[in-house]
Amino acid sequence: MELAIPAVLVLALSGALSLRFKYIGFAGALVASAMMVVNNPLLLMIFAVVLLNLASLDLMKGFLRGVDYTLVGLIFVATSYAFYSQSLAFLLTMFVVASVPTYMLVMASDREIRMEVGIKYITFMVIATILFLIGAILMVHASATSSPTLYFLGYTMLLVGLAIEVGAGPFHEWVPDVFDSADPIPISVVASIAKFVPFVVAFKVISSTQMGGDTLILLTGIVAVVSMFIGNIGALTSNKPARILAYSTVANMGYLLAALSVSFKSEFIYLAFAGVMLQLLTNSFGKIGFFVGIKEDAMPKIETYVLALSFIGIPPLMGFWGKLYILASLVYANLLWVAFFLVINSAMSVPYYVRLIRIFEDKKDFRRLAGYLVTVTAVLMLITIVPPNWIIESSRILMKYLTIGGV
Repeated sequence: MELAIPAVLVLALSGALSLRFKYIGFAGALVASAMMVVNNPLLLMIFAVVLLNLASLDLMKGFLRGVDYTLVGLIFVATSYAFYSQSLAFLLTMFVVASVPTYMLVMASDREIRMEVGIKYITFMVIATILFLIGAILMVHASATSSPTLYFLGYTMLLVGLAIEVGAGPFHEWVPDVFDSADPIPISVVASIAKFVPFVVAFKVISSTQMGGDTLILLTGIVAVVSMFIGNIGALTSNKPARILAYSTVANMGYLLAALSVSFKSEFIYLAFAGVMLQLLTNSFGKIGFFVGIKEDAMPKIETYVLALSFIGIPPLMGFWGKLYILASLVYANLLWVAFFLVINSAMSVPYYVRLIRIFEDKKDFRRLAGYLVTVTAVLMLITIVPPNWIIESSRILMKYLTIGGV
């Protein structure tokens, strides 16, 4: 990660020059992102997410032309650094760095600045950031001073901040309106690459402090299950594709919070972490593909089926393995009631993903770039035809960096 500062300098220079020549911003983001890629399959897959995000931005015109590439590159630099950093200060800084670029992106559109959407989104993100940062600091301090009450307060703040940041219920108020009102392309960035850092930092803070007992596990499990039901019921009662995907995100974040409850069981963290990362990859590829489809009001038919079936969790698509690893970690951690509700909610999601297929299956008038992007996302969902042992190995390697220094 010694290339982080040079990568940021590349982004700063290319971002400034992109105001005159937009594709300099693209080249700079590409170079900076490549500088941060290490020989780890998980990071390479996240790099693929960034490449799709960068390419999809070319489908949109707006006031950020050129600079938008720089913002996405900055999110990836923060993401890569967060995986390997063991400094609390740097981790919390990366949390902010990965979040702030989305403040500008969410307001971008082809014709105008969507200020109303931006104000709502930024308000919730600022609240989320404040709660998460204070909660993390309180947890570390409580661990050092052996204060269970303070630790409970800190963890509650961190959990609420995380839930607001990623759009988990019952703190999901911003998600449906922002997803439905903002331009689909920036939202595909918010729903993909921007989701990794919050969970990475949360896993590291919890595993480094480890003062949680059954009460905190129960609290996390309840929030996770509530998010699953809110998301799935909301999607079942929605007809617009963007709102279906918004509530789908709420449900998916519930699955990931369920895995977070396993972080209090240190022997199974690697499996829960692997499941979370694979589910985030599934969510990223699927959301990029579908939001490109919403932008074009059309998608390739076969690819639409692949993306929807992966979200449902049909084997051997990527979505199946992510849910399987999360389920396995819950079972091993003896959180059977959370695992039961996860299975129930996965079954509940089938009708609205079928509805998405029907919305797009007869619409074929899309730009060539959009068709290529959707095809690539579908192909990436298929790479887990061979069981993804690489995600387990990557997770085990990253466990060496899970502990925060000095905590």
